[in-house]
Amino acid sequence: MTRVAVVILNYNGKHFLEQFLSQTCTQSKGCEVIVADNQSTDDSVAYLKKHHPEVRLILNQSNGGYSVGYNEALAQINAEYFVLLNSDIEVSENWILPIVDYMDAHPGVAAAQPKILDFNNKGKFEYAGAAGGYIDHLGYPFCKGRLFQTLEEDKGQYDDVYPIFWATGACLIVRSEVYNAVGQLDEDFFAHMEEIDLCWRIWNAGHTVVHYGLSHVYHVGGGTLDKSNPKKTYLNFRNGLTLIFKNYSRTELIFKMPVRLMLDWIAMFKFGLFDSPSHGLAVWRAHFDFFIRDIRLNIKKRRNTLKVVRIRNKKEIYKGSVVLDYFLKKKKYFSELNFDC
Repeated sequence: MTRVAVVILNYNGKHFLEQFLSQTCTQSKGCEVIVADNQSTDDSVAYLKKHHPEVRLILNQSNGGYSVGYNEALAQINAEYFVLLNSDIEVSENWILPIVDYMDAHPGVAAAQPKILDFNNKGKFEYAGAAGGYIDHLGYPFCKGRLFQTLEEDKGQYDDVYPIFWATGACLIVRSEVYNAVGQLDEDFFAHMEEIDLCWRIWNAGHTVVHYGLSHVYHVGGGTLDKSNPKKTYLNFRNGLTLIFKNYSRTELIFKMPVRLMLDWIAMFKFGLFDSPSHGLAVWRAHFDFFIRDIRLNIKKRRNTLKVVRIRNKKEIYKGSVVLDYFLKKKKYFSELNFDC
C-alpha cells in the first residue's frame, strides 16, 4: 500500500499540467503522483504519456464531474491517504508530508487542507478554501480569510492548526479508510460543495477536519466553471439545498429551510432584475430540480446520512447568519464574526 497518493483530476487542463505538474512531482517526494483524466479532448493524455511517463495515468470512463471522476479514480488506488489536488495548483516546497505526519500523530483527524493562497496575487488568500471552511446555521459556506468576495491579505494570522468544518476540494487530504466508510463524494453534486457534504459526514461519523496553516499552496481558481457561468450558480444553489437537507435534523430543517428558501428567492430576483436574468433562471431551475425532480433521491440520501450521526452540535457551524452579517452589518472579515453568538 502506498502511504500517500496525490491524485489530480484533469479535464481539458493540458495547459495547467504543462505549468504545474513537474513541480508537483518534484515537491511531492515520497508520494505517488497520479493523474485521473475525465475524457479530455485537448491532448492532455498524449502530453502525459510523452512528457510524464513516470506519472500513473487513470482514464475515467466518462466525464461525470468532480465527484464521479474522483470516486472512479480513487477506487483504483491503494493508499493510506488520498490527496485530491486540482490541476491548477502550484505546490510549495515540502507542502504535503508535514500534514500527513500531523494526521499520523492525531488519529482522530480524518481530513485536512493547507493554506490556500491566490496564484495571481500571492499575498492574498484564494476564494476556494482560503484558511479553512465553515458554514453558518443556514448552510451558507465561507472561509477564514474569505467572506463572499472579500479576500484577506495573508499576514500569517492563520499560520496554525485548528479544526474547521470543511476542507477545500482544491487540495483535500483525507484518510482513505474514512473516505470509503462515510460513502465517498456524492456523485449527484457533479461539482461544487461536494467536499462540504463529505466533510459534514466525516464530522457526523465522529472524526475531525483541520486546517494546517504551516503548509501552503497557490490556486489559480475558476479553471472548471467561471463565476459568470449560470451553471455554476445553478450548482451552488441546488447543491446548497441538498447539503442542508441531507445533514440537518428534522427540527433544524423545519426552522431553517424556510429562511434559506426566502434568501435564495431574494437572490433570484436580484439576479433577474439587476444582474443577469440567466443567473436568476439558474436559481429557479435549482429549486425546481431539488423539490420536483430529485426529492425522492434526496429523501433516500438523508435517511442514509442520519444513520451514522454521532455528533450533532458542532462549534464549527456558525450560529449566526453570514449573509446578514456581511451584507447588512457590513462585517467583511472572519475576525468580526461572533462564534459565541
